[in-house]
Amino acid sequence: MSRSFLFLLASARSDGNTELLARAAAEQLPGDTEQRWLDLAQLALPDYVDARHADAPWPEQENEELLRRATLAATDIVIASPLYWYSVSSYAKRYLDYWSKWLATPDPGFRAEMTGRTLWGVTVMAHREEVVAEPLVGTLQHTAAYMGMRFGGVLLGNGSRPGQVLADERAVTRAKTFFAQEAPLARFPYEE
Repeated sequence: MSRSFLFLLASARSDGNTELLARAAAEQLPGDTEQRWLDLAQLALPDYVDARHADAPWPEQENEELLRRATLAATDIVIASPLYWYSVSSYAKRYLDYWSKWLATPDPGFRAEMTGRTLWGVTVMAHREEVVAEPLVGTLQHTAAYMGMRFGGVLLGNGSRPGQVLADERAVTRAKTFFAQEAPLARFPYEE
């Protein structure tokens, strides 16, 4: 089966360090691998409102169907989010919040369709100690586990000023093989 990557840029800064690192990793994919890049800052969604138990139908939000279809069309979903306050950005979190809606409507088969796909993360942070990214990694790993997905891990880089991540030799080296690794089925830590 051929792979299809959906890269979801989730930064408040266009062409930022996280996007540069994600593109460096994507350059290593085989030439026939489909890649789709969407910028969540440009495809804004309103704050998620949980209407699962409301009498009125859930309103469709602008850009929501585009993102849902793109998500379902991908074998590999890459959340490219800088580390903001030790977790994913508000753009990434809002996108993942909409998964709660997609579990129920318009097609309750969303979770089953996501099973077996792979969730990846790419992040750049100003902090040098990678341990501070554990909440971000946990968010993505737990999301993958809940959905029955594989988790490819998170490619971490360091940088603050524009372009600075390209001087992070360790991150640039990791990017060369990041998507080539075999992604295991995600598990919650207490299941291991």
